[in-house]
Amino acid sequence: MRDQSPRPSRRGVLFGGAVVAAGTLAAACTSNSEDDAAPAAQAGSLAGDNDKPGMQVTLGFSAPAADHGWIAAIAKNAEAQAKKYQDVTFKPVEPTNDINQQISAVESLIRAKVNVLVILPNDGEQLNQVARKAMDAGIPVVNLDRVFPDKLSYRTWVGGDNYGMGVSAGHYIGKKLKDKGVSDPVIVEIQGIATLPLTQDRSKGFADALKSYGFSVTAKQDAKFTVESGNQVATNLLQAHKKIDAMWNHDDDQGVGVLAAIKQSGRKEFFMVGGAGSANAMREIKSGSGVLEATVTYPPTMAASAIKLGRLIAQGKGMTDLVELQVPQSITLASETVTKENVDKYMPLGFES
Repeated sequence: MRDQSPRPSRRGVLFGGAVVAAGTLAAACTSNSEDDAAPAAQAGSLAGDNDKPGMQVTLGFSAPAADHGWIAAIAKNAEAQAKKYQDVTFKPVEPTNDINQQISAVESLIRAKVNVLVILPNDGEQLNQVARKAMDAGIPVVNLDRVFPDKLSYRTWVGGDNYGMGVSAGHYIGKKLKDKGVSDPVIVEIQGIATLPLTQDRSKGFADALKSYGFSVTAKQDAKFTVESGNQVATNLLQAHKKIDAMWNHDDDQGVGVLAAIKQSGRKEFFMVGGAGSANAMREIKSGSGVLEATVTYPPTMAASAIKLGRLIAQGKGMTDLVELQVPQSITLASETVTKENVDKYMPLGFES
């Protein structure tokens, strides 16, 4: 999952749901004059019906290579959303994990004079300058997930809540252990890449939530967001702790390896919470056959939201659920907890690891 502020190094993963253009904007008026009221009413009607065809928009899109389930889902969500609009021409460039190649690809979109750019950078800091170049050229940039450090480099940022993921996982684990009357529990944490700010945010949210129950993390180790590392790290933790009460794994993609290690060990004395909201994790939760009881979301549907926002920005529209006439500068999606009780509701939003 991600890097930088709210960024996932390669993936990250919350849902919260795509931005929905629905409802009618209520126009407020502080004057008794009918003439003064007219512009507000007009603005309200302009902000409504946002999904109806409008000005033609060419939307450029750039993201890392789909070598990870979450990143693959990002590209699929973006393309699927763009196809819903007959007034959008979707212009994706070749996905790549090479910083210089992504910079060149974005520069090609700037030269093509697209109306708006949606960019999930491999590295926000290293692509900051080319994003600023687009903005200076009059092309609004929707910064997806991995944030550019310079706010002048993007018109709007949309992404997940890494700290919130940790909080959600911590509350699920803390409450369950407290309700069971467990004292001094052994809680282990499997991170993504420990040096990334996003991972540190997740760990801090987790620790802060656990603290409210009087608990703390017993041991944690990072697994690099890969299935192989997830398997090895889980094996190491299982060998090091003969009894575990709860486990939080930051990432459902690496969780494939984590779950394989747990099943091979035959251990069932603890319960586990995942992270991101993959379809395979949700199927495991629904089956109730293993230790995985919940996952906290970091949804790739944020890419669909970014496409919706990019189209609105290019067409000069606001969001119909808000009073303001322009799209907000920043949107952080909520991290939600998926359990056996609500898994059917979230299953359509899951991605394949």
